[in-house]
Amino acid sequence: MLTVKEEVADLALKKDDLLRLSQYHNKTCISIYIPTHRLGVETLKGQDSINLKNQLRKIRNKLSSQGLNSREIEKLVNPVLSLIDDTDFWRHQSEGLAVFVSEDVFEKYTVPVPFAEFNYLSSSFYLKQLFPLFNDYGHFFLLTLKKDDVKFFEGNKYGLTEINVEGLVPSRLEDSVGYDFEQKQIQFRTQLGGNKPGSFHGHGESEARDKNELLVFFREIDKGIMSKLHDQQEPPLILCCLDYFYPVYREACTHKNLFPKFISGNPTDFDTRSLHIKAWEALEPYFMQGFLSRKERYLIGIDKGKASSNIREIVPAAVSGKIDTLFLEKNTDIFGIYDPSTGGISIQEEQSTAGESLLNLAAKKVFEQGGAVYLLEKHHMPDGSSEVNALFRY
Repeated sequence: MLTVKEEVADLALKKDDLLRLSQYHNKTCISIYIPTHRLGVETLKGQDSINLKNQLRKIRNKLSSQGLNSREIEKLVNPVLSLIDDTDFWRHQSEGLAVFVSEDVFEKYTVPVPFAEFNYLSSSFYLKQLFPLFNDYGHFFLLTLKKDDVKFFEGNKYGLTEINVEGLVPSRLEDSVGYDFEQKQIQFRTQLGGNKPGSFHGHGESEARDKNELLVFFREIDKGIMSKLHDQQEPPLILCCLDYFYPVYREACTHKNLFPKFISGNPTDFDTRSLHIKAWEALEPYFMQGFLSRKERYLIGIDKGKASSNIREIVPAAVSGKIDTLFLEKNTDIFGIYDPSTGGISIQEEQSTAGESLLNLAAKKVFEQGGAVYLLEKHHMPDGSSEVNALFRY
């Protein structure tokens, strides 16, 4: 059973979180998505909190139409209501906010994806917008390294969200190697006649000592980062650092997918937007390889009965674990009722109390069984004549 989470998640969303949410069922499950802003007029004027309030009002109306009384409704929505006037919460947003509420669930996730405003009420959560974060189409981590500052980010093709690692990693090199380091740096700068930063330009013992001190520092950073990520080692980890830092961190790193390219330079010279641009320039070719390969396999498979664009074939195949890759058109949905005893599907023009999103159902089943889910613009779909395309396992 899921437990109530009262604090803002330090890591926007983990795969295990999404699996738990996907497998959760209850009579009343509320899903809310809104676009958010990092900074700017929208944040200052409370536009994001207003959007959440509007979605909450719509959810209240839906709950009332389903026969819940006011006391039952307020008990359900009260955790979300507490966010609306939480100014500190709204100052720490990314591009999107996803909120999930049920009888014993209250979970909220800040993600670098610009959602359209949306709410969903059913016996399970609406998750299809989140699954693409965990396939090979854009999920990555970014670590910026300085001797006196360390920052960690989660990102995709839309943007970056900073992850709180305070207390997990040392903030300065001297925190790892001791006070002697600071004194040596002062002496070193004095010998240079200024405040120029030192680097591995010397020889012998001094150079080896400097490298070893960095290695100790980086190993502690790696230990803290890995305690946060646990098993999330499939997304690549890219660094932003000075050139001579990278080979040392590579030696210290235990993450199995440290990206071989890095953003060269002092992290202080980059704001979050420029960091994201640089990271995506390096990573996009890596991510596109997997997507293009799956798309090509779909186009080959459609002529061999190994792929489909028919929702009536796709949902039963997803439930039985036969789908390798699911391609979904963005901002579309198909509502209906799936009968697991017969595999039959009844399509609805809009969601009813008994019905659900069939695309969400298919996406959940594919994700739960290790498949990939892509959310695409119509012109990027393998077969744009359908809102859903599926590549079967073969």
